[in-house]
Amino acid sequence: MNKDKKKIGKSVIRLLLLVIISLFLGGSLYLWNAETLVGNAMPMPFGWGFSVVLSGSMEPTLHVNDMVVVSRQDSYAVGDIIVYQDGRSLVIHRVVSVSGDMLTTQGDANDIPDAPIPLSAVKGKAVTQIPLLGSVLRFLKSPIGFGMMLVLAIVLFEVPYFRRRKKDADRRKALQQEIEALRETLPQEQDSSNE
Repeated sequence: MNKDKKKIGKSVIRLLLLVIISLFLGGSLYLWNAETLVGNAMPMPFGWGFSVVLSGSMEPTLHVNDMVVVSRQDSYAVGDIIVYQDGRSLVIHRVVSVSGDMLTTQGDANDIPDAPIPLSAVKGKAVTQIPLLGSVLRFLKSPIGFGMMLVLAIVLFEVPYFRRRKKDADRRKALQQEIEALRETLPQEQDSSNE
């Protein structure tokens, strides 16, 4: 019974890891597609997204490699920290003025404001931050990190089946040996009965 519980526990953990890795790999492909083919640096499915702080322009509020969770809003006010797209890059700065459909932002550590941006360039408002998680995400999005996740997924898929195939092969071999042993004794018995 205890052995069965361990087996079930390992299967559940393996399944959870596979789901997480699959979501990550699928999400990475989705983001790559959005960035390269469509030019959207941060897709916002269901009105939510995330971005990684890459510079110190928002120090001391946000630090390099913090992950910022972003929520699309109907409007933005002075003081909101927003994420907007500038070309193919994302910028995370604070709103310092609003004039109709134009926003002016500035990094907390910067001395001068940015050029005004249209409201349509804004992805959303930063609603929370997770310190240093961005460095992990940046590594996982790198070719080495992506490759490691792919290899891990393959290993998680193959290890249980490899073990099962090995057990099946061992069983087949044992059965073949038993059959051969029976065949060797069978003709001897027939020969002795004919005398």
